[in-house]
Amino acid sequence: MEESPGYARGDPVSKTHKIKNILVVDDDPTMTAMLAKVLKDNKFQVKTVNEAVEGLEYAMTHKPDLIILDVMMPIVNGYNFCRLIKQEQAQKDIPVLLLTARDQLKDIEIGLEMGAEAYLTKPLNTEELLKTIKVIEASEK
Repeated sequence: MEESPGYARGDPVSKTHKIKNILVVDDDPTMTAMLAKVLKDNKFQVKTVNEAVEGLEYAMTHKPDLIILDVMMPIVNGYNFCRLIKQEQAQKDIPVLLLTARDQLKDIEIGLEMGAEAYLTKPLNTEELLKTIKVIEASEK
């Protein structure tokens, strides 16, 4: 399997928080279906949406444990989605993992500046995704 370049804050030393409910937001139904299958196969509860606005509404009312978010979406892109979530008092602590085909250092920096905890590039390596979720779990307070 091809290695997916990416970045995740934190150190996978100890688990202090268990991620159970994951919101996946991607305008590509094939990608959301693939992510849902991988995550459900690994015992996560998953909600998928294909529009950023619907994803924002869901995150505001349900407060998932993690948001996996595509960067390149119409209307509200992933960077702005992340920024909006991080500005909300009740949602600002929800970790965000950005997914994108954009792998330039500048793109990663923008994502992290917007408050994302991790950034993975497509094509997605599912083992890297699961490892990154564990890193996020370990770094959560």
